[in-house]
Amino acid sequence: MFDSEVQRILDFVARGIGVRVVGGPGGGKTTVLRNVMSNLEKSGVSVHFVSGLRTHRSIPYSAIKGLGLDVRPGRSSVLDIADVFSSQLAKPGKHLLVVDDLHLLDSESLAVLEAVRRRSDCPMVATAPETWAFSRGQLAVLNLGREAHLQLDPLHYEQVHLLIAQVLGAPADADTTARILTKSAGNPRLVVRIAETAALSNLLVMEDKQWTMSAETLWNEHLRGTLEALLAELSADEFTALHIMAILGTARVDVLLKVIHQDALEGLERRGFLSVLADHQGGSIAAISPPVIADYFRDSKKLRDSRLLRTKIAGVLEAAPHAVPEKRTADCLSRALSALRLEKADDDAITSRQIHEYNADREQIRFERWQANKSAANGAAVLRIYWGAPVDVERAGSICAETTNFDAETQDLLFVAVTEAMLAIHTRRGPRAAVEILQKFAGDNPQLLTEVSDAILFINVSHGRGRLDTGDLPAAFESSKTGLGCLVQGLLELYRCRPAAALDAVEGAGDDDAIPHLRPFVRSFALFAAGRVEESLVMALDWRAESRKNLDQFGVITSSYVAAHGLLYRGHFEEAEYLMSSVFAMGRPGFVVDSLYDAMLRLAGLRHATTALLPTLSIAAQARTDVADVGPLPGIGKGAYELIAHNSTQPSTFDRKATKLIKQQLKSGYVLEALMTALLCTCLIPGRQVLDLLQKILQESGLTVHHQLVAIACAVVEGDHKLLGLLLKHYEPDIDTYQVGMLLRGALKRHVIEGDAAAADAMAQASSVFAVRFPSANEQLSFNSFRATPLTEREIEVAILAGHLTNVEIGEQLGISARTVENHISNALRKSGATSRNSLFMLVGNSLPPR
Repeated sequence: MFDSEVQRILDFVARGIGVRVVGGPGGGKTTVLRNVMSNLEKSGVSVHFVSGLRTHRSIPYSAIKGLGLDVRPGRSSVLDIADVFSSQLAKPGKHLLVVDDLHLLDSESLAVLEAVRRRSDCPMVATAPETWAFSRGQLAVLNLGREAHLQLDPLHYEQVHLLIAQVLGAPADADTTARILTKSAGNPRLVVRIAETAALSNLLVMEDKQWTMSAETLWNEHLRGTLEALLAELSADEFTALHIMAILGTARVDVLLKVIHQDALEGLERRGFLSVLADHQGGSIAAISPPVIADYFRDSKKLRDSRLLRTKIAGVLEAAPHAVPEKRTADCLSRALSALRLEKADDDAITSRQIHEYNADREQIRFERWQANKSAANGAAVLRIYWGAPVDVERAGSICAETTNFDAETQDLLFVAVTEAMLAIHTRRGPRAAVEILQKFAGDNPQLLTEVSDAILFINVSHGRGRLDTGDLPAAFESSKTGLGCLVQGLLELYRCRPAAALDAVEGAGDDDAIPHLRPFVRSFALFAAGRVEESLVMALDWRAESRKNLDQFGVITSSYVAAHGLLYRGHFEEAEYLMSSVFAMGRPGFVVDSLYDAMLRLAGLRHATTALLPTLSIAAQARTDVADVGPLPGIGKGAYELIAHNSTQPSTFDRKATKLIKQQLKSGYVLEALMTALLCTCLIPGRQVLDLLQKILQESGLTVHHQLVAIACAVVEGDHKLLGLLLKHYEPDIDTYQVGMLLRGALKRHVIEGDAAAADAMAQASSVFAVRFPSANEQLSFNSFRATPLTEREIEVAILAGHLTNVEIGEQLGISARTVENHISNALRKSGATSRNSLFMLVGNSLPPR
């Protein structure tokens, strides 16, 4: 879980810099320390470990005596012990001082450490709570020498998925993973405990090789001890405050201040047990974090206390909302990305719970209103929630069947009919049943025949198995700029990869659109397809931020799908994975966007699929498999992901399968999906047949934005290294700069696999020159060539250094002999098939699993 954090600490320590590791209780600080110590001890570093214990804080020298120092009788003062410890650190060799839970050390041990640190330049790695108010003695130990600061953030969806698989021996399904993430707020210790105790209590059961929930809750008595330990440091006022908040649920801050003292709330927020967020009305709301703490209090047997607290907070919920005016900033990509990166510090679990509670409240209120008056307007109001939020199939079916047409608005009638058709697809009755529902509706409402025809076309091309022909668009669409017709036209043009026509179709505000969010979806994705990636990203990220603020799950999912494509195309993997993780944390959505949810699961699994890790551990395994290989938009069909996840590393086999898939996508009329598949496959393993298809698609679609990438790919495939050198020399940065780097690495790996030594060395040189000219902080997506004969950790470590250091320099850095380095390089060359140190370095440089 913490490979990148461990590596960062090792890098700092190698430069003689100490590190302060901070995070919440159970955040993984001790685990990180153990991994650091294990790595350093293997390389010959002497590690001196001191640990603070809550029960030993008042026992003098308790922490320092754990080192087992040889102190002579009668010489046990602070300076005497410091002399002995300093002499240990002065012995030949490399030394590291490690202090776990520095805030729990007794005063005398702190004094010894301060004296030792003043006498020695040995770096120190220490852990402490994230928001701890350090004493003077603690600061005296921390603030000596150079120190780096490392924050351990909560786990995101994919990390939780992997951790559950490690703990339980098999992955969990999407809803279970989302629930555990939500309840734990990404706290590693709680993720493990919730998963373990839920399985122990039979709240998780194995179905189809995945763990799934057998009940509506994961709370069980076996979690009580874990929660008691987590809350052990709270004061009585803070403990009572949590109990009150558990009764109130998510509440506005001004409401909480009426029943909880401000100092208690500030204390809880400082300790990380309280999350404060902006609500959709512009005010501030607060909720318990991690949410499993609320389950602990709600399950409490102290009913008498609960009655007293309920009496205390009676009537508080009627307080009026507090509105705060909002300010908007200028639209630009850097601002949008900065906002997304800042959002990573927020709590996915709290946001998800906030959206779920908001949807549940709206659904209940609107459903009761519909029960009182079963009008089309009231029915459409309830059904609109199900287009994003999870579906209550029974309620949705009742509304579709019992809603009256009396005095109904045309738009509401149409929305109810389209929802009933979508519900038929959701319940596995298929597109044919959906079309029959709409045809019957058209027979009963002939005045809506045009709109129903548009809806039938939308369902056929988006969910059916038929070919999308050029004749599918009625002539009337050509001038249509309002209603459902223009939206369907824009969507079909997008499927065909005609972005200019799609943008023209959805021009206008669309305030009265029958299908919400379809217009901005087509517009933003058409910008992406047209090569205007930055514009698409800005629009999608702004739309997503607005949807999150409005607690609009439908808008969050649709905008996130578009933004994820833009981020992945530019190589922003961390931002894309966080964005998709925040969607997965909400659990499976309503019936209209569930295909986009599955598509993002596959997109998130793409990088995982190119590594040596088992594909079954990828979160892409949570996506539904009962779908076609091709789909209307990238990722909706499973073919591209399956092609990459089950790559045999044989270029000829990959070429054949990729060509077959792309032709199948073109035959179905889904040209945009074919274009994205061809682009990705060309960059991963460039081949003649796929490149020819890519050129054909671009030519027929009238897209010229990829001309530099295509020219470079042609030179690579034809083996014209002289032309390739000229093209790279005169290359001007464009939207494909990241893809060109991926293409050159993919070509290098192909030549290595095929045993073409001369071509591999030439490609390694070209890739190296391009990387120097256009350095990228982003990891290059590429196939791992070492699935069959994996290199050892030491061989990979040596190979990475072999690109710019001599054997002697590598040996000095790793603490091994030059002869050992030579042996490692020889083994790596033999296993990988590389023919030189430079090609080995380029080959290995991006073959490690994502950190």
